[in-house]
Amino acid sequence: MSDAALSASVLGIALVLFVSERVRHDLVALLALVASLLLGLVTPTDALLGFADPAVVAVAAILVVGRAVELSGLAAGIARVAIPAQAPFTVRMIALLAVGAGLSAFMNNIAALVITMPLAAEIARRAGRAPAVTLMPLAFATILGGMTTLIGTPANLILSSVREEELGEPLGFFSMTGVGLAVAAVGLAYLALGGWRLLPVRSSNEREVRAPWRIFELAVPADREAGSLAASLRAAGARILARFRDGERIAADGAQAGDRLLVVSRSNQWTVAEATGLTSEAEPAAGRDWVTARVVVAHGSFLVGHGYESVATRSGGKLAIVAAGPRAARLKRPLSHIEIEAGDQLFVRGPAGELAPFLASARLLEVDRLDRMPVAPRQAALTGGVFVLAVLAIVLGGLSPAIVFLGAAIALALLRLIPGDEAYQAIDWSVIVLLAAMIPVGRSFENSGAAAIAAATLSDALAGAPLFAVFAAICAVTLVLSIFLNNVATAIVMGPLALDAAALLGIDPDAALLAVLVGASSDFLTPIGHQNNLLVMGPGGYRFTDYARMGAPLVVAVVATSATVLTLAYG
Repeated sequence: MSDAALSASVLGIALVLFVSERVRHDLVALLALVASLLLGLVTPTDALLGFADPAVVAVAAILVVGRAVELSGLAAGIARVAIPAQAPFTVRMIALLAVGAGLSAFMNNIAALVITMPLAAEIARRAGRAPAVTLMPLAFATILGGMTTLIGTPANLILSSVREEELGEPLGFFSMTGVGLAVAAVGLAYLALGGWRLLPVRSSNEREVRAPWRIFELAVPADREAGSLAASLRAAGARILARFRDGERIAADGAQAGDRLLVVSRSNQWTVAEATGLTSEAEPAAGRDWVTARVVVAHGSFLVGHGYESVATRSGGKLAIVAAGPRAARLKRPLSHIEIEAGDQLFVRGPAGELAPFLASARLLEVDRLDRMPVAPRQAALTGGVFVLAVLAIVLGGLSPAIVFLGAAIALALLRLIPGDEAYQAIDWSVIVLLAAMIPVGRSFENSGAAAIAAATLSDALAGAPLFAVFAAICAVTLVLSIFLNNVATAIVMGPLALDAAALLGIDPDAALLAVLVGASSDFLTPIGHQNNLLVMGPGGYRFTDYARMGAPLVVAVVATSATVLTLAYG
């Protein structure tokens, strides 16, 4: 079998594993790298070069700098000022999406979502609508914003690296801004003015009027009078999910003092306990300023992998998890036996003044209550200054983004603008491993001739087609691939292929790369294509098909707009 066939086979198997979701994406990338090494497609020396690639270093450093901006409160302050407090729903919606897209152009788009998600819920509530009408549009807006600058998403940096390797020069900081802004403008207009109406909750606020489901534990006290627990709980608007004795699950019949019940209700546990004669260990109110916030655990939170008690431990006993979300109901285990995972919904309670900074530090996305992240003026000014200087050094000085942002991250640490542990937690190490492992695999796909064969097939299909159709096809193929692959892996595969196809078709290579750039960041059809889509799925109450319902017209608009702009610019 030829090297081209072997390389294509490795990528094909990796694609199947990516789609299956049975194996972690970073592990799939490592398996593909090992397979390429064993098959002789990658030399032992080249196998580890991905970890030293400037794009990988740049991604890690940018995540640290973006986290420092987030913690300073600067971005949250900008968001509050830019979104008018008193305005019609449509005006506030447009402002929200524009702010989300603008923030994601210069920082991690997950961080942009973290900052603006509480504002989205608050805007929906004030308009008497469900949060679902604002959360998915906001997630899409933060993805669109990532197309507009070099640091907007890791895929952009990968394509810049591909251009530097193939053509001798990387992409500029604003090389993609023209087409990116056009696509973002059309996309935001669609989302704000009509796209949200395609969602199932477009004309109803029933989901918001009814409180969210809470999963919590109640204990059977020694002095409780005999009677049906199930009947008492039903009368209080709750039901039993499971019963535990000494930490072990027991049968549904019979109960004795000390047994614990896993209960689901729209009411809080104190109301249910009072109505049923059961007891709750959680503190109902230790002060007038105590509040409960429903949050979603974001990727990179230091709580991931730890038990529910970790919130109390890490907050010095000031905060606590008082209830959980849907995953706890599915697991039907004692809450003390559950480890926190990214995407979990939790109900965190404590003093309002303590809650906001802890949620920001722990990367917990607040959904139901808006506690404004306080802005530390000195920290915000210094952090913003470092960030602006970094951008200027790249744009005006022509310096490498990897070197500049690595220096910026070091400066922020030296100035104590980001704690040491936060700097490491800010880095999505699974993405770093995925990048570093897939870069050699992608190069083997090109060096083996497989990319040239695929490019020849694509160019034969597009031979004689109008330039608009060529750009639309490249963007659409990339977009379809991004549904199944991480957008970073998509960029690694499609970047060299697009350059080869551009040479065969006689079109500008930059135009082909920009078509790939847009397509790689345009998965609006599934919740699994981008982490921002997945993070809003639970809080918004969305189903898998809801993404395609609102995302399909957006995909068509993105492809058409990018093809039009590229045709006008490079035709």
